[in-house]
Amino acid sequence: MFSSISVGLMHQISSLLLEPVSWALIFFVVFSLYEIGITIGERVIEIKRLINTKDKTLVLNVAKKRIERADFITRLAPMLGLMGTLIPLGPGLAALGDGDVKILSTAMSVAFDTTVLGLFCGMIGFVIARLRRRWYDKALSIMESEDEK
Repeated sequence: MFSSISVGLMHQISSLLLEPVSWALIFFVVFSLYEIGITIGERVIEIKRLINTKDKTLVLNVAKKRIERADFITRLAPMLGLMGTLIPLGPGLAALGDGDVKILSTAMSVAFDTTVLGLFCGMIGFVIARLRRRWYDKALSIMESEDEK
């Protein structure tokens, strides 16, 4: 029923994507942990230093860049997790049809692992972005109140 060239080509392409998606998720795990460290440094040192510069444009530019980086993690990591979930399910379900439960269990394991990693990174990015928005808004408020004095 599904033996056309286009279906076969789509299957080959999606199968080839599993490895890059897996590496991208590993990258996002490392990147998320790196961003946690940067966020701690921001909270403890960097925002105070930026407030002392009294340069609102600098604060806005830094805030925009750092918040966008966290938003990037928030959006992209779960998408990669979903891709990593769906890619192995096709062959896994096909193996189930052939009675090979071992291939199905491996495919399900990969699917769940990629889902968890994608959601984990997305949560980290979401929390970091929310904290950064709050911290930089407060920094700008402090700078504006000092300007009024």
